[in-house]
Amino acid sequence: MTPTRPRVLLTNGMDAGVAATLAPQFDLHQARGTDAATLVREARDASFIVVRATLPPALFDSAPRLRAVVRHGAGLDMIPVDVASRHGVAVANVPAANAQSVAEYVVAQMLALARRLPAIASTLHADSWNAARALADHATELGGKTVVIVGLGAIGQAVAHICGLGFGMQVVGVRRTPGAPGAVRQLPLDEALPLADYLVLACPLTEQTRGLIDAARLARLPPNACLVNVARGPVVDEAALIAALQAGRLAGAALDVFSTQPLPADSALRALPQVLLTPHLAGLTAESMARMSRGVADQLLQMLQGQLPRHLVNPEAREAILARWSSLSSLS
Repeated sequence: MTPTRPRVLLTNGMDAGVAATLAPQFDLHQARGTDAATLVREARDASFIVVRATLPPALFDSAPRLRAVVRHGAGLDMIPVDVASRHGVAVANVPAANAQSVAEYVVAQMLALARRLPAIASTLHADSWNAARALADHATELGGKTVVIVGLGAIGQAVAHICGLGFGMQVVGVRRTPGAPGAVRQLPLDEALPLADYLVLACPLTEQTRGLIDAARLARLPPNACLVNVARGPVVDEAALIAALQAGRLAGAALDVFSTQPLPADSALRALPQVLLTPHLAGLTAESMARMSRGVADQLLQMLQGQLPRHLVNPEAREAILARWSSLSSLS
């Protein structure tokens, strides 16, 4: 009898070419929805879950065959890692795979804000050539400006490299530990904020970074500053940000992440013309999707051979993970 292939539940799609290479070894199944009830129901027979949507903690109580969840990306806020560890489920991610894509998004939005490109394009469509051209009188350059980057992981370092070498910007980094790379000047957050022409948030969401940019810290930014958030929505006090933008205490913002996602239809952010909004896509390009999918596939194949994944993020649960795997007699 041909053994049954272990089931991999995909909360969302992955690169089609990479999926095709996995098909002989795994039964790939994409969830019919990403709501909690659907994911709990469809995870019951899964050996692995590839994560691009929030996993409810209750899922781990009703997935007896589950060996591991692998984040299709780097951020772990979609996965209740502590719950997975208690159940002996391995958690892995694919760090740095989308860093270039996110960094390019950041710089694209900085350029769009500096050159007023969205307003110029919409004015040219809706009004006249001369009205659109007049908006450029107040455009600015990135060269010589200061960018403050909060979070100097792979994304923050890529942004620093492009801004410093590509545009001749002054780069200030904020991180918990000393040792900023290259020509990045490292400062504490409250000292860095008054220097910022652009504040880029590229840090993970933790209990320490939740609400990090609050009303008091927004008030420390110069009134000409712009904020770009590619971290997570709750890193910023969204109500305080809206108030600062409405009062003209900030020049603009580019936001890819929000406190509530999808962004509610009645969000005040939608009415602010100096705010550029995108639906959490900074890290999504054809190239990054392929890299992330390959990183996931490599680790699924590792685990198929009984090995712990290369980028295991809960090594403290190693004994519980191996005990659970041992109790599952076969990968089928």
